[in-house]
Amino acid sequence: MHLTQQNRMRVAIIPLLVVGFSLFALACSNSSNPPVQAAAASGTAGNSPSQQRRLIHQGKLLFDQTPKEAPDYVGNKLSCSDCHIQSGTAAHAAPMTDLAGTFPQFSKRAGHIISLQDRIQECFVRSEAGQPLPASGPQMAAMVAYINSLSKDQVNGKPYPGRGLIKLPTLIGNPTRGKAVYVSQCAACHGIDGAGAPPILPALWGNDSYNNGAGMNNPAKMAAFVAYTMPQDQPGSLTPQQAYDVSAYIHSMPRPKLNKAYKAY
Repeated sequence: MHLTQQNRMRVAIIPLLVVGFSLFALACSNSSNPPVQAAAASGTAGNSPSQQRRLIHQGKLLFDQTPKEAPDYVGNKLSCSDCHIQSGTAAHAAPMTDLAGTFPQFSKRAGHIISLQDRIQECFVRSEAGQPLPASGPQMAAMVAYINSLSKDQVNGKPYPGRGLIKLPTLIGNPTRGKAVYVSQCAACHGIDGAGAPPILPALWGNDSYNNGAGMNNPAKMAAFVAYTMPQDQPGSLTPQQAYDVSAYIHSMPRPKLNKAYKAY
């Protein structure tokens, strides 16, 4: 069969196209997706919704059952949700809701600008009396993903109305009066010895509680938390003075000391 020059060119191009498409298909079939924890270094999981859901779920487990889910980094028996109650969603109980967008922010305690990851590390070395999570590890990615998920509806520049703790008048607590309040209002759940019943009821002092560098070791902060959230069966029933008194009593009890190696957090 006689081929024109134009037809001969077409015939020559076809094998080249076939080879090209074959090599492209082979390259695609041999490519691999990055693992979840690599893609999730900042609390995201690439473009996979299912991976992101799993990461958020793991973050909530870490938040609610911290000693169980991160035993190598926790030095007591407290979970994040013991201070940030209802999995960090309760208003005026230091909620995580709409928190992610407020970082980076200045930390008065640290004396410099910190990231959300830095703030999580503070909790682990202080409230958890443990050690920092690996900054690029799967636990950190999961925690950030969970907190980010609680901020998905956050409006930039508009603070969450339940942010932080309630405002109380500045008072002076009396530990002696506070002991009486504790015995009558708190001991039934947290024990006369303050040991609680972890993981259901947190220890308020002793080796299983937060250390002396934690935010709850500040009587004024604890008073604001107690006044709004405690006792669990009658939250808000204590007067501001009673809240200060019982916080002063708890503050006077022994607890772990902050590891000086982590003072920068």
